[in-house]
Amino acid sequence: MTQNFADIIPYGDLGILALESSYDIGKKVDAYISSWRTNSVNDEESIHFSSYKKDSYLIDAVCPRFGSGEAKGILNESVRGKDLYILVDVCNYSLTYTVCGQKNHMSPDDHFQNLKRMIAAVSGKARRITVIMPFLYEGRQHKRNFRESMDCALALQELVNMGVDSIITFDAHDPRVQNAIPLNTFETIQPTYQFIKAMLKHVPDIKMNPKNMMVISPDEGATGRAIYFAGVAGIDMGMFYKRRDYTKIIEGRNPIVAHEFLGSDVEGKDVVVIDDLISSGESMIDVATELKRRKANRIFVASTFGLFTNGLEKFDKAFSSGLIYRLLTTNLVYQTEELLSKEYYINVDMSKYIALLINTLNHDASIANLLDPAERIQNILKQYGQQK
Repeated sequence: MTQNFADIIPYGDLGILALESSYDIGKKVDAYISSWRTNSVNDEESIHFSSYKKDSYLIDAVCPRFGSGEAKGILNESVRGKDLYILVDVCNYSLTYTVCGQKNHMSPDDHFQNLKRMIAAVSGKARRITVIMPFLYEGRQHKRNFRESMDCALALQELVNMGVDSIITFDAHDPRVQNAIPLNTFETIQPTYQFIKAMLKHVPDIKMNPKNMMVISPDEGATGRAIYFAGVAGIDMGMFYKRRDYTKIIEGRNPIVAHEFLGSDVEGKDVVVIDDLISSGESMIDVATELKRRKANRIFVASTFGLFTNGLEKFDKAFSSGLIYRLLTTNLVYQTEELLSKEYYINVDMSKYIALLINTLNHDASIANLLDPAERIQNILKQYGQQK
C-alpha cells in the first residue's frame, strides 16, 4: 500500500535517471509512481505541486562513447532544482561498446564510471542526488586482508565527494562498509518480504511452520539473513560453515574442503537456502547436496542477486535430478531470457518496492517501515493462511 502524501510538500521536483544498465526496471518504477500520483488528491494549483503529476519522471540522459572507448555523460534536459534518483546496475554485462573496432562487454568498472559521469553532469544543478545501486559496486572487497585495496570504501567516498547525498543498496555483502562514509545516508535493504511473498504466490502447497520448513544459511556470512527470515516467518534455522584449507591459495582464496552443518534435523522438511548472491552457484549446489543427504524434502534456493557467472547448466542438472525444487532471485540485476524461461525459476520483482522508496523519500518522509517489513510479512502470512 502507498502512503498518502496529499499534505506533504515534495523536497523537490522528482527526477529519475535510470542509466542504460537499469533502464528496464527504471521504466517499471516510473510507471508505478506516475500511476500513484495521477490518482492522488494533491492540489495541482499549488505552486508546490505544479510538476507533481506527470506521465513520466525519467530524465533523458546518455553516455555516448568515442572510437577509443572513452565516454562522456550528457543530459538532454534540465535537472536544475530536481530531487534526483540515479539507478544503476553494475552487473549488466549484456551491454557492449566498441574500442578501436573491437566489441567489449561492459564490466562493473565501466558501469561505475558511467555513474560518475552522470553525477558529474548533474552536480551543482540537481537539488539532491540519491544513488540507488542494488548490487553494491565492489561490495565483496569490503575489508583489507594483508596488502589489498579497499575498493568498496573508496568507491563510496568517491561518490559522496562528488556530491551524492544518499546511497541505497540491497543486501550489502557487509553493511559495515558504510563506516567509510559516516556522515552520509547509506541504506542496505533485504528483500525478505518479497521472497516470502513470491514463494507463497507460486507454491500453493507450501507450509511455513517449524514442523514443515527450515531456513538455512549456506555460510557464516549469511547467518544474519537466515536469522531474520526464520524469526519473522516463525520457523527454525540452521547453518553451514565452510571448512577451508588455509595452507593453499587458489584464485586468490583458500579452497573449501567441506561444508559442515549446524542445526536441527532437516529430514522431511522443505528448506530455504538463502544468501546475498549466487556467483558460479557451486556453493549452493554443494549445500543442497548435503541437505538432500540429510533427507530434506524440497529445497528452495533464494538469493538477492543471481549472477550465474558460469551459466545455468549446474542448476538445470540440479533441478532435473530433484536436488533443488525452485530458484528465486530478484530483478535488481540483469536477467537473461534463458533464466526467465526456466520452469524452476521464480522472478522476484523489486520495482514496486523501489518506487515506494523513491516516492516516500521525495516527500522527505520516513522509510523506517519500508526498511523493516516485519509487519507486512505477518500480514502476508495471514493472508495466505500460514498463521492464525
